[in-house]
Amino acid sequence: MAKRTIIDPITRIEGHLRIEVEVNGGKVTEALSSGTLFRGFEIIVKNRDPRDAGLFTQRICGVCTHVHYDASIRAVENAVKVLPPRNARLVRNLIKGAQYIQDHIIHFYILHGLDWVDVTKVLQADPGKTHDLAMAVGSTYNAGKARFSAVKQRVENLVKSGQLGPFANGYWGHPEYKVPPEAVLLIVSHYLDALEVQRLGGQIMAILGGKEPHTQGLVVGGVTCVRDILDPKRLGEVIFRFKKLKEFVETAYIPDLLLAGKVYRDYGLKNIGAGHKNYLSYGDFPLSDDFDRKNMFFPAGVILNGNLSKVIPFDPDKISEHVKHSWYKYPDENKGLHPKDGITEPNYTGLNPDGTCKEKEKYSWVKAPRYDDKPMEVGPLARVLVAYASGNKEIQELVNGALKAVDLPPSALFSTLGRTAARGLETLYIANNVEKWFGELITNLKNNDETFTPYDLPKEAYGYGLIEAPRGALGHWVSIKNHKIEHYQCIVPSTWNFSPKDAKEQRGACEQALIGSPCHSSEKPLEVLRTVHSFDPCLACAIHVARR
Repeated sequence: MAKRTIIDPITRIEGHLRIEVEVNGGKVTEALSSGTLFRGFEIIVKNRDPRDAGLFTQRICGVCTHVHYDASIRAVENAVKVLPPRNARLVRNLIKGAQYIQDHIIHFYILHGLDWVDVTKVLQADPGKTHDLAMAVGSTYNAGKARFSAVKQRVENLVKSGQLGPFANGYWGHPEYKVPPEAVLLIVSHYLDALEVQRLGGQIMAILGGKEPHTQGLVVGGVTCVRDILDPKRLGEVIFRFKKLKEFVETAYIPDLLLAGKVYRDYGLKNIGAGHKNYLSYGDFPLSDDFDRKNMFFPAGVILNGNLSKVIPFDPDKISEHVKHSWYKYPDENKGLHPKDGITEPNYTGLNPDGTCKEKEKYSWVKAPRYDDKPMEVGPLARVLVAYASGNKEIQELVNGALKAVDLPPSALFSTLGRTAARGLETLYIANNVEKWFGELITNLKNNDETFTPYDLPKEAYGYGLIEAPRGALGHWVSIKNHKIEHYQCIVPSTWNFSPKDAKEQRGACEQALIGSPCHSSEKPLEVLRTVHSFDPCLACAIHVARR
């Protein structure tokens, strides 16, 4: 007999999300994703100076602040037809690279790790055997029997105190937790390390971007930091932090990821959490001064139906947003609108009296973006698959090496496990390259300290900024009239991933990924949370004044 289960709110995310699933025979047969907070940033920036838009829109989120700043700046640059100089391009790549590494470390350990690891098993672990395991798998960061004994004692003290803090209210003891005690102790020790290490990424962003969160070092036409970058002390502070981040990624994150991957191989073999297998990447981290989308560190492209033999060129004109099941008004709710023509007019009709979603009506503040009328998944898995299928040798080596280590075929990437793995692999990909970008910046600064390109603000203009945020494809669209913002729209990664159904009743990426997922207990839907968290939801970004 089918049973409805509502998880509201979803915790360990940014923003307000509820997931409603129908479970029948131990599997999810229906899934509805509902964003539950409206914010209206597109309305807030209207009639303001377009050069100030980035400072407002980065307040959309308290986590991925810089990327909204970047996308907004790029949208206005596209409108006024200006390109920042090389130094500015490199500084922007470094700031965003630091955010990626920081963000992904936080996600794996702090937000997602407890879906895979039963922290209470630490109490059963042998610190000596944990040390042996760490040496065997290369997970050597801050490893030592004394360290593992101290972590075990720390967890025991929490349990005895009855104040479990972040470990409270978990589904501890759930039969779908498979990681053995010694591996749990190893990963939990790195959970604690990650709380400290992730700060290094924020510090790099503050050094290069003026402050963090909400960096202030970008302007239309370039960046504001010049002479401070040339200071030897500043240079040392940045490079030291990048090296420490890379060390953690190489000796904790990746080994722990592979260790967990071996335990949960079935997720890959059975393609649990695969979804539509449609993937979209805008491409980002420009490698040339003309910002050519064909020359990006992460290439642009589209993959349909999991076909890795063909990467379809990305066309921004094929993006549209639908609102048939979203709490907004459109002239014709059976047709989508391109974001340059998008409308943000709230139309809240509520849920059913029993609190369930009106699945045949409106049930979310999130709109439903589509590419060429197809639902798309965006994020690390999309970026890695597009790069892999495009022939990126470095990505191919990382992916093939990881698949070999856990004895899985490439098709296993179409899964919740693959989504989680891709996030870690792209973290290593970035960590392997940021020092090279930094060296390029230093070399160029010795001959040219230009960080800004002058421009004139036109009376009327239209532009868009399409970038890749840690969580996926992010777009800002701006129309300027009488030197002010006349129209503004954002489509963020979680709008793509957590959209409701569209006018054709096609589910959003997460909704579809949940269909067929096992669910051992409707009262403890751990497996549902695994797949939801694998997308790293950011609903603060996706929904943009609460009303009750």
